[in-house]
Amino acid sequence: MYFQEKARIMDKEAIQRALKRIAHEIVERNKGVDNIVLIGIRRRGVPLAKRLQKFLAEIEGKEVPVGSLDITLYRDDLNLRLDQPKVGKTEINFSIEGKDVILVDDVLYTGRTVRSALDALMDIGRPRTVQLSVLIDRGHRELPIRADYVGKNVPTSRKEQIEVRLEEIDGVDEVIIGEWKEE
Repeated sequence: MYFQEKARIMDKEAIQRALKRIAHEIVERNKGVDNIVLIGIRRRGVPLAKRLQKFLAEIEGKEVPVGSLDITLYRDDLNLRLDQPKVGKTEINFSIEGKDVILVDDVLYTGRTVRSALDALMDIGRPRTVQLSVLIDRGHRELPIRADYVGKNVPTSRKEQIEVRLEEIDGVDEVIIGEWKEE
């Protein structure tokens, strides 16, 4: 199988603009950043959370804490996978008790990743609110979950795939839509 790219739907500048807009929306909705913490869902949610932290600091002049959340063991499809899951590290070096947590991820699809993240988060503490920020919302929800902040809505078919590529992990900033094809 190979991934056949159909189109690049976001480049570096578009990703940058979307994250800046989301940062402004976060400040506006929360009336500042005093009670905000950002938690990126591993993998690509972490660099996105760090970028949001930078934009929030530019807007408000305050540094918002950033953590990373590994949801591997909370997934509801662990027993369906043939390969051995790779467990990453959750790094949240601050209390989330009573905080307004903003979960950050790259793509919102069925909602199952977010559900797993909520379970993992509740094992860590009890936030005042949990808000969701995603770079791409592609639809096809299986659970009643919606994003509070969306970089771009991209209607897709179920056979299409969205690939978010970030400089920190992939060496380039872009969002690609494509399909997996048989060779």
